[in-house]
Amino acid sequence: MMQRQPLSAFEMFKIGVGPSSSHTMGPWRAAAQFVDDLGQQRGTVERIIVDLYGSLAKTGKGHGTDVAVQLGLSGNDPTTIKVDRIDDYLRRIASTHTIRIGADEIEFDPATDIRFHFDEQLPEHPNGMRFTAELTSGERKQSVFYSIGGGFIIKQGDETSANHSVELPFPIDSASDLIAHCDRQSLRISEVVMQNERMWRNDAQIRDGVVAIHATMLDCIHRGCLTEGVLPGGIHVRRRASMTARRLLGMECPTDRQSWIAAIRRQQRDFQRVLDWVSCFALAVNEENAAFGRVVTAPTNGAAGVIPAVLLYFECFCDAEEDAFINFLLTAAEIGCIFKKGATISAAMGGCQAEIGVSSAMAAAALTEGLGGSPRQATMAAEIAMEHHLGMTCDPIGGLVQIPCIERNAFGAIKAITASQIALGRDPDDARVSLDAVVRTMWETAQDMNSKYKETSEGGLAGQISVNLSEC
Repeated sequence: MMQRQPLSAFEMFKIGVGPSSSHTMGPWRAAAQFVDDLGQQRGTVERIIVDLYGSLAKTGKGHGTDVAVQLGLSGNDPTTIKVDRIDDYLRRIASTHTIRIGADEIEFDPATDIRFHFDEQLPEHPNGMRFTAELTSGERKQSVFYSIGGGFIIKQGDETSANHSVELPFPIDSASDLIAHCDRQSLRISEVVMQNERMWRNDAQIRDGVVAIHATMLDCIHRGCLTEGVLPGGIHVRRRASMTARRLLGMECPTDRQSWIAAIRRQQRDFQRVLDWVSCFALAVNEENAAFGRVVTAPTNGAAGVIPAVLLYFECFCDAEEDAFINFLLTAAEIGCIFKKGATISAAMGGCQAEIGVSSAMAAAALTEGLGGSPRQATMAAEIAMEHHLGMTCDPIGGLVQIPCIERNAFGAIKAITASQIALGRDPDDARVSLDAVVRTMWETAQDMNSKYKETSEGGLAGQISVNLSEC
């Protein structure tokens, strides 16, 4: 559980690359920061060694941790990298046994210089990594990082980031804090969040940032609905979103995103068809995520499909206003922040309840506000969604975010919609479990959970099927 501190919506939603926020995005950012921290000494580096521990070692191959550190060390940005060039970058490093650090090429063999310590864990967190640079002077520079979920990283020994030193007009560490601000100011959750965001950005920057996140989410769903084939990794999981979308539309999906969305909006709105579309949206995102595609961490990559699926459901089937996605995403982000501060969003710490459960709660609250619910109804929806994910284990087969991860996003989205409908039909005063209570329960459950069910691929479904990771 992290130290309580201000968090921006743009820390909960990050544009990046799959398949994992904690095992791909986090190590990628850590590698880039390590190189940046070397400063002028970058030109004197002879060799870099990367040691991966705990969950990063046990599921690192399936989650692409070795890929991430290579891309981070060589200066690629997960926000802007051309994902279709990733294989080219990796082939070059593997064939030349060199990697570019700043302006220099140094010897680097991924097979020997990225080391997986399967039976060792660093003390602060299951997702630990150590970077070592050997310099021409004989000196060694070392840094230890922890990837704590959602793409967040902590460097051992670092003080609190300056970004977290701001004083917010509405400080929020818990759901009760949030509701108190909403009550006193007669504001919706999204309006409180907007006031806080203005401490970091002006209104134009906030809007532009949310628009970029929204566009990336929709692009990801669209790509997933257009792309066929088998996902990498050795389990031979076939993509299903494209087949489902084609069946529902009765034709090939339009390659233009706006035409595709317009075609969906013209669909009949019977229960089964809407249910199929929501599942299709979620599957599409996480199939893209599993294939190293461009996604939005929401709040993690393994759970990246839930919020986009519920958001597109809201836009296509609930007659949402044109810019309603802005308030939707701001509300969702604040619920994610509450879980991060009061519990965890790391599956290696809390199991899948920390990923799918949190994303479902975020989506449920956002949808509830979008449909006219009060702040108390929105937080009640978040509580309901998480209540029915408590104890969910993280047991990815082969360390790959495919089984059961992809389908779990569809279930998380459907549970979010159900939670919202229940909350909208109830008086919040009748609730017997608060959102804060379920956050505390989730954290206690996480601490009690056997470690083999926390993203190690040593228990659950992962123990039933063997996978040849050499096919990754």
